[in-house]
Amino acid sequence: MTTDLLAKSAELINVASVSYEEQAIADLIEARLRAVPKLAVERVGDNVVARTELGRPLRLLIGGHSDTVPPNGNAEARIDGDVLWGLGAADMKSALAVMLELADAVDEPAVDVTWRFYAREEVRVADSGLRELFEVRPDLLAADVALLGEPTGGAVEAGCQGSMRAVVTLAGARAHTARPWMGVNAIHRLGSVLRLAEEYEPRTPVIDGCQYRESLQAVAVEGGVAGNVVPDRAEVTLGYRYAPDRSPAEAEDILREMVAPMLGDDDRFEVTEHAPAAPPGLGHPVLQRLISDNGLEIKAKLGWTDVAFFAARGIPAANFGPGDSTLAHTAEERVDRAALEAYHRALEALLATR
Repeated sequence: MTTDLLAKSAELINVASVSYEEQAIADLIEARLRAVPKLAVERVGDNVVARTELGRPLRLLIGGHSDTVPPNGNAEARIDGDVLWGLGAADMKSALAVMLELADAVDEPAVDVTWRFYAREEVRVADSGLRELFEVRPDLLAADVALLGEPTGGAVEAGCQGSMRAVVTLAGARAHTARPWMGVNAIHRLGSVLRLAEEYEPRTPVIDGCQYRESLQAVAVEGGVAGNVVPDRAEVTLGYRYAPDRSPAEAEDILREMVAPMLGDDDRFEVTEHAPAAPPGLGHPVLQRLISDNGLEIKAKLGWTDVAFFAARGIPAANFGPGDSTLAHTAEERVDRAALEAYHRALEALLATR
């Protein structure tokens, strides 16, 4: 390998691209891809798609998101020996750097390839650049199978869990804090819901050999009127992650049933965001070849990723990237040279195999 993939990744890290502020990195990606004569390049907003048109019987989509979370003292890239530190090093600018390199270097892939770089993955699903692409140019997302460069530590992470957020609003009655017995403290009523989340026993189903682990967490609390007023309203936002053997409707019903004993007639339960799960779906020959040829470990994806978008549209998809997902969104985010080069070799070999 003559290309310094750490340096290429550092170049992308040094172009700030916090969600909703991705024009500069989209400009850079577009310029890199338009310099490759064999690619047909399209841009929709801050989403960039490049495709080969070789008439192959199979189309493989390889892609990922260009945005990051806000920096945590790690906005600038730093290379220390064989390790690259910086925002997006794991999630997922190192994977994007490899994709850009292969889009230029592989002249005659065995399959037609769609290279897809999309905006706003780290924020709410409704704002996703992938959804924007689907609404405006769904033809750009057509594929037989897809790989997303989400950080997986070089393993293949199958499917993904569903992600639901629901707001539980509890009612009370105002009173002076000197005479609290004349009111009902809505914040105190939150205790039962918080205990439900704290005492939740995670379900751990095994699906196609992959063990998922569900979770229920309180992620936000709001309430209070004034320091001398018993509050008449309080709310807690619950984050529920569920395994892909449950449909979205089943998952919502289960969460409603868990919370129902804590609710009275004036209380509310509202699902505010819901991203469905995706089954493992590793039966496609391209995914099987990637796994077997490289001896890759298979794991369940415990988080949510856009493999669910493709699964919902009948396109087998998997997560495969060089970064460590446990480092994503932290000040310790980094990736090492060996992981990047192994990822490059695996994708390059996959594209070369007929």
